[in-house]
Amino acid sequence: MLQDIFAGIPLGFFLAFLLGPVFFVLLETAAIKGFRAAVFFDIGVIIADIFFLSIAYLGTSKLLNSIKDDPALFIFGGCIMATYGVITFVKEKKAIPHPDEEEGIRKLKKSALFQLAIKGFLLNFVNIGVLGFWLGLIIIFGPQLEMDPERLLVFFTTVIATYFVIDLLKILLAKRLNHKLTPTRIYRLKRGISVVIVIFGLVLVSRGIFPSEMEQLENRVENVIPNNDNDDL
Repeated sequence: MLQDIFAGIPLGFFLAFLLGPVFFVLLETAAIKGFRAAVFFDIGVIIADIFFLSIAYLGTSKLLNSIKDDPALFIFGGCIMATYGVITFVKEKKAIPHPDEEEGIRKLKKSALFQLAIKGFLLNFVNIGVLGFWLGLIIIFGPQLEMDPERLLVFFTTVIATYFVIDLLKILLAKRLNHKLTPTRIYRLKRGISVVIVIFGLVLVSRGIFPSEMEQLENRVENVIPNNDNDDL
């Protein structure tokens, strides 16, 4: 069991620093809305991860492979993500927050915190690539763990717990930026995050429309970036 725990910690650390829309929105939420708000957002993200992981474990490999490579799902999820980014970009364009709102940000109601958890869940859920990612981990690490349910539970619980702890550290660091965020900087940060979300949405759509071309591009990037981690496995 200890071996499975130690094997899961590096993977959890790696997941915590994957650059995706969730990564940027988490830092934005922590810097602007505070620690509690970011934690609730992150909890929603983790629930979506657990949901996808459960599907990857309970479903058949053949069915999941057909789902994760379905172009329509990439296009659908990418359109939702891009639309969300555009809407938030336009919304932030209409109003710049006032400095006196800073104190009110920290006194979020329970309903607002719940909404942030839903936001985290949906933002992670519409990214169909997350399903493929967890499926890939099941395929890679499942045989090494002998597909033992108990060992798989220990391993993936360690993975999720590790990247949640790392996320808490990121939230604490981002929260320190709060006092440096002027209304104009907050405005620019929110618009920048919206643009990032649109870009990730367009990437998903591109994977659905041009699957072979995007796969070739990803392979080229992987070949350019040296991967020394495989030597340790």
